[in-house]
Amino acid sequence: MSLIRPEAAKVLNRWREALIGAAVLCLGTYWTFLTGPGLLRWAGVAVAMGGVALAVAGIQRARFRGEGQGPGVVHVVEGQITYFGPLTGGVAYIESMRALSLDPRAEPPHWLLEQEGQPTLAIPVNAEGAEQLFDAFAHLPGIRTEKMLRELRGGATEPVLIWRAEPARTRAKRLH
Repeated sequence: MSLIRPEAAKVLNRWREALIGAAVLCLGTYWTFLTGPGLLRWAGVAVAMGGVALAVAGIQRARFRGEGQGPGVVHVVEGQITYFGPLTGGVAYIESMRALSLDPRAEPPHWLLEQEGQPTLAIPVNAEGAEQLFDAFAHLPGIRTEKMLRELRGGATEPVLIWRAEPARTRAKRLH
């Protein structure tokens, strides 16, 4: 027998990082303002700043996280995104991705991962394990996570380009 209703447990699980960040922020604030002068006060400032960072990251993750009851399973291991779907599936590597789009026309909406020389991989936003995609997408150079989250919750009717790789000639690293 559980002490928490299943619906409440789902909400708490979705917002877990943000709640932990808020608790760390409260602890740091307590140490900063309600203790005497000394080392604990400065440690409280550092702990409070860490709590703010954790809470902000937790809010972004919670906004990205879906129900996880959609078709298929997503696995992300060392930059490799694997999708096992009931009808399709495939693999995409973060390093070889050229574009990331969101297609709201599909039911449920799908992430479209484009790679050179490979077919586009379509992953439902609510597939089991799709919350792992947040960290994978965060590794794309120059991606704007706030735009991604806004489009995910927005009411677009056409596919939306979230991120595109810059051309190879501008990506080259220069010594001087």
